Amino acid sequence: MATLREYFKKDQGRSLCIDKETPIQGANGEHLLNVLTRLHVDFESNALYISFYVPHSEKVECPSRVILNSINQILAWKNETYVESGFKGQEASTIKECLFTGRIYIYSEDDVKEENKRYVRGRAAELGQSVKFREQSYADERNRSEKPLAFISHDSRDKESIASPLALQLQKYMCPVWYDEYSLKVGDSLREQIEKGLKECLKCILILTPNYLSNEGWGKKEFDSVFTRELIENEKVILPVWHGVSKKEVYEYSPALADRVAANWNDGVENVARRLKRAVESN
Repeated sequence: MATLREYFKKDQGRSLCIDKETPIQGANGEHLLNVLTRLHVDFESNALYISFYVPHSEKVECPSRVILNSINQILAWKNETYVESGFKGQEASTIKECLFTGRIYIYSEDDVKEENKRYVRGRAAELGQSVKFREQSYADERNRSEKPLAFISHDSRDKESIASPLALQLQKYMCPVWYDEYSLKVGDSLREQIEKGLKECLKCILILTPNYLSNEGWGKKEFDSVFTRELIENEKVILPVWHGVSKKEVYEYSPALADRVAANWNDGVENVARRLKRAVESN
């Protein structure tokens, strides 16, 4: 189950994005908060729009009331970046040609009081802009409608470099996944939730790395569980992704696994995610 921050990352994932952080400062110049900011570029409609992710803050009562002050600064990013679209033989469009639609999305971890929403929307309207708020209720509703299709089994040491980028890319391709960072909440039983994910998902993506092959803990337990499921259901459930491992090493871990066609991380996260999505949807 994805968090609000992950939805911020994956929504409008097909548009080009310029990502930066917008600092919020106090009256005395003290740095209080960084707001993740995206300038979205849609070449097809020649349009720009903006989205903000506002994390929980104890220092700023309502960051949404002040981030609109940075709109002009954010729009100036298009003059600092040269990007164009178009194929060979086709007239290209540049980011500088794109026009701001006035649409602004604010993803806020803290629920925004109605009086603050009215203030922000009113101020935006004066400038010809339109603000849409997305809070925890938005993430909850999305999660209810997006049942995970694939379970991602990985070693925790590979989380930042492999598992997280892959999970995010699959989400962008509209392939919901069970991934611990998205799917576990404080207080959940780790064993129960992992077993539930392994049972309910159509497929299990194994990220096979030297770390995974040497893991005798949860990684091994997850592999044993999904391999047992294959035997019981007589279905191919495992989708391997190889990163830095040889066929011999995989064979020593599991002879049956070495014979399985795998995606190779060297092909790039986008290509790997596309192959996995096709495999999941072919079920």
